[in-house]
Amino acid sequence: MTLLLFLGGLAALLGGAEMLVRGASRLAAATGLSPLVIGLTVVAFGTSTPELAVGIGAARDGVADLAVGNVVGSNITNVLLILGMSAAIAPLVVARRLIWMDVPVMILCSVAVMGLTADGRLSRLEGGALFLACLGYLGLLLRTAKRGGGGEPPDAPAHVPHGLASRALDLALVAAGLALLVLGADWLVEAATSVAAAMGVSQLVIGLTVVAVGTSLPEIATSLLAVLRGEREMAVGNVIGSNVLNLLLVLALTALVSPQGLAVGAAVIRFDLPVMTAVALACLPIFYTGHCIRRWEGAVFLAYYAAYVAYLLLDAAGHDALPAYSAIMMRFVVPLTALTLVMLVLRARHYRRARASQSGGGTE
Repeated sequence: MTLLLFLGGLAALLGGAEMLVRGASRLAAATGLSPLVIGLTVVAFGTSTPELAVGIGAARDGVADLAVGNVVGSNITNVLLILGMSAAIAPLVVARRLIWMDVPVMILCSVAVMGLTADGRLSRLEGGALFLACLGYLGLLLRTAKRGGGGEPPDAPAHVPHGLASRALDLALVAAGLALLVLGADWLVEAATSVAAAMGVSQLVIGLTVVAVGTSLPEIATSLLAVLRGEREMAVGNVIGSNVLNLLLVLALTALVSPQGLAVGAAVIRFDLPVMTAVALACLPIFYTGHCIRRWEGAVFLAYYAAYVAYLLLDAAGHDALPAYSAIMMRFVVPLTALTLVMLVLRARHYRRARASQSGGGTE
């Protein structure tokens, strides 16, 4: 039965991703909105619904570790695993608005959640504040898109009709794709969680790994398919939009439905939330250099995700190698990565200034 759930969930995810990307890209062409804006809104909201369903269900069942681990783990997975896999297939185009607006918003949200949960709890009042911030962000996003700040709108192909019936069909494709994504993610999470629980793994680790990857499968399927279909802006926008909505919508509503607010464990405050924030910060210099994510940068993301999961497994098992592993990561790998990111940004700025000087223009 577990195998059937897994295979059925995988099939539903693949079919749902195809329908969602096809319908969303056609809507983008018909309405004049860029694939980036569609990815940041419609697609991001749809692919975040599994996290929302899992979070609210876990909060009502009193499993706070699973609810928090799901959101934090999903955000880490979205950047390191999904963007890493997508960039490994093909370099990803990063729109300017992501660098100057949406990624800073993601970083700000990550820092805000760290601050709000420092006392070990996200109260209902704080959840309500995050939800209001979500409404403000969506309003700002759509407002800037109408003013032309959402990237280049796609050229509508001549063979794509823009009539009412055509738009209704595209909306039906999006809705059906979202439904299949949610159903597929639910089946896969149920199958994987049953296996993990039987192995005696804690709820927090299950939430940070198995459930986080399971609820991120819609983002994985949608982003990879968007890359294969040439909608690379939608792939990146989907990840960034999903991360913002996970913090401002999923975490907010999860706290709101919890009678006493949402308890946040010491391990999450000490390690996982800082990792999530560091991952968000790392996006800015990587996106800035060349306005793209290169294949080797995608490989680095994947390597860091493997290192993060290895740490969680060593910690869960209480392995003797954990102290040495942590020391190597903190004393060598992390500082070397930070230095590399700084050098990449300085090199990119020097190159742009030199190019602007040669063309007779000002610096960017």
